[in-house]
Amino acid sequence: MREENKYLVQEVGDYLDKSDYVFFTDYNRITVIETAELRGSLAEEDAEFHVVKNSVLNIAAKEREYLDYENWLSGPTALVSGGSNPSGVAKVLEKFLKDKGKVEIKGGYLGRKILQTDEVQKLAKLPTIDLLKAQLLGLLNTPAQRIVTILQAGPKDFLNVIQAKARKEESAA
Repeated sequence: MREENKYLVQEVGDYLDKSDYVFFTDYNRITVIETAELRGSLAEEDAEFHVVKNSVLNIAAKEREYLDYENWLSGPTALVSGGSNPSGVAKVLEKFLKDKGKVEIKGGYLGRKILQTDEVQKLAKLPTIDLLKAQLLGLLNTPAQRIVTILQAGPKDFLNVIQAKARKEESAA
């Protein structure tokens, strides 16, 4: 293999190693301006969009023992990786596809799990990490709120009984 190709394989391998996920996309018909726009949106999620040669990607993926990706290596291919939020990156790709009708998702990996196109679309529909954290916090707060309500109920009921007794004695006098 020529030195130039070794460098390209290493570079693509670095993209594959950048995060726990990688999405393969078809970037057919995308303009330079749209590519810049997509890269900007992905940068907000700390992700990157890289156009790669299929032959180079094939070698880098084989070196990393990726499986069943060969059918994604037809036509122009770009890969998206980086950042720690695969759901957020999938949302960016889905929004771009919906808005522009370009950059179709071929598939990807989440860890070593193969994701088909529909699974990446499902990943995009998941709530954001911030929303999930808020929901979890709400679940954790609910039992505490109920305990406080129960603990307050005893003294409150006791006070109501005393007030009722006092009113009864006042009306009797």
